[in-house]
Formats: sequence, structure tokens, C-alpha cells
Amino acid sequence: MNDPTPLRIGVMGAHSTGKTLLLRRIEMELRANGVQVTRTGNVGRRAALVPLPKMQHHTAESTAWVAAMGIADEIAAGARLEDEPVKVVLADRASWDALAYFRAAHEWRQQPIPRADRESLYRLASARGHYDLLLATVLDPDAPVKRKHDYDARYRTLVDRHTHDLLREENLPHVRVTNTEAGYDLAIEHALQLCLTQAPV
Repeated sequence: MNDPTPLRIGVMGAHSTGKTLLLRRIEMELRANGVQVTRTGNVGRRAALVPLPKMQHHTAESTAWVAAMGIADEIAAGARLEDEPVKVVLADRASWDALAYFRAAHEWRQQPIPRADRESLYRLASARGHYDLLLATVLDPDAPVKRKHDYDARYRTLVDRHTHDLLREENLPHVRVTNTEAGYDLAIEHALQLCLTQAPV
């Protein structure tokens, strides 16, 4: 029996901009329409348990770990899906996301990125860098942040900027997702259109 390659929908963007919530909503809508779907996540939390430096303290090594684990999670998630005409992997933190965080960390620390690190991390991110749909959240500086997180506002702004700079530099097709109901609805509609048009008539 034909075993189709899963569709891959990835999300990237600054922390606490609604990435996980967006993918949960997309997952619910796809399941409601009979689409087999699974979601990856918690790479950042697992990095902290290693422990590895995070956020503005990211190094080339921690970035490579996050990107590689995210890619491995996507592959494993796709392999666990059963043989169906349409199956979808939702990647909470697309592979390009780690590179944007790394670039922001170096700017925050006012440190140049060594050429060897930049090139090796780019190769890693681009190895699985094609997504059938790539969603990029947009930072709303006025939106409240969860109390349990003590985020550095400047670093969060840098991540947002590097996310969208990277998408533009690499000419990666994507959908900008604003922190509004209309922004979420647009992203969900793109996901539904992508997946439902693959379903056999």
C-alpha cells in the first residue's frame, strides 16, 4: 500500500507569541475534518533539562542540539502516523527557528558569529528546511506575557526581528500570523486548504 510522505506544517517566532496555541487549534480543526495529525514540541524544555544554555545564552552547540532534536522529532512523528491518504506533522519550532534564536543571542551579547558556526548551523537548518506550510508569528510588544516567564524584552524583540529577517533573506514562503483572532483564523484556513486539497475525492 502507498505510504505518502506526511505534510509538514512548521511554526516559528519569538517566545510567548502563541506558537503552541496556534498549532493546537490547527490540530483540532484538522482532526475535526478527518485528517490524521501529530504535533511535536517541548524541545526548549528538554534542552533546559540536559542542561544547555537557552535564550540569549544560546551557543552554537545548544543551537545545533535544538535544531537536530526538532528535526528528529519531526521524522519520528511522521513515522508513527498510520498509512493514510493524508497525514500531517505539526512542527512546534520549525528548523529555521533555532537559527533565528542563535542570531538574536549573538546580537544581544554583541558578539560576532564565527563563520564556521554560521555555515554549519545554516546547513543543519536547511537540511529539513522545506515545509509545506510555514507560519511565522509576529511579536505584539503590548500583549501580556505569562507571569511564570521572566523574559528579557530586548532579546525577545531581537528574536522577532531575526525570525522575519531570516525568512526574507532565504526567500522562504510563509504566512505571517499576528496576535489577533483574524491572524489565527487566516493561519488555520491556510492549513485546512493545504491538507483538505490533498484528500482523495
